[in-house]
Amino acid sequence: MRRTRAVVGLSAVGADAVALIIALAAAGGTSPRRASDPFVWLRPASPPVGWHIARTPDGAALAYPPGWSAITTDPGTASVALRGDRGRIDGYLNVTPKQGAETLANWSRFRPRKIRAEGARNVRLLAATRAAHFRSAHGSCVLDAYTTSLTTYQEIACLVSGPGSSNVVVAAAPARLWQERSAVLERAVSGFAE
Repeated sequence: MRRTRAVVGLSAVGADAVALIIALAAAGGTSPRRASDPFVWLRPASPPVGWHIARTPDGAALAYPPGWSAITTDPGTASVALRGDRGRIDGYLNVTPKQGAETLANWSRFRPRKIRAEGARNVRLLAATRAAHFRSAHGSCVLDAYTTSLTTYQEIACLVSGPGSSNVVVAAAPARLWQERSAVLERAVSGFAE
């Protein structure tokens, strides 16, 4: 079989790309496997300087950035929101003590069922992990999307279990704003502490 210059040239480019990927991985860069991990951002971290802390009565701490404000939700919870035009919620953070049959093992099934039971439609589980690590605990997390009577939301929802308590942490935004809000929501979840 006769190889053309184009085939030889493409083979060389392919070999160079493989070498680059291997070099990046060896140097601590992004490997193809890690780049596809939807929870690669979830690394325990202290809140950024200038962020505020919302606390539940039990002491769970959820950090949030300037410009967000506390909102009243269920007793025993801590909730903050970023308000848009006409009071619309453009970002939402909440921590609620564990209240039901949710476990680290069943979280990826429990959370979508709970959202459906609360009236959401088109509930889609996008990703899940049981290997989430937080500053003082470990957990199970999901990324999901669902539609309410107001809009379609995307959320990160984690069941976090620490030495003395378990809490549900939710970070959500309208799906149309997800790309814009996700980095702040991910940072808030990464900074959660029991």
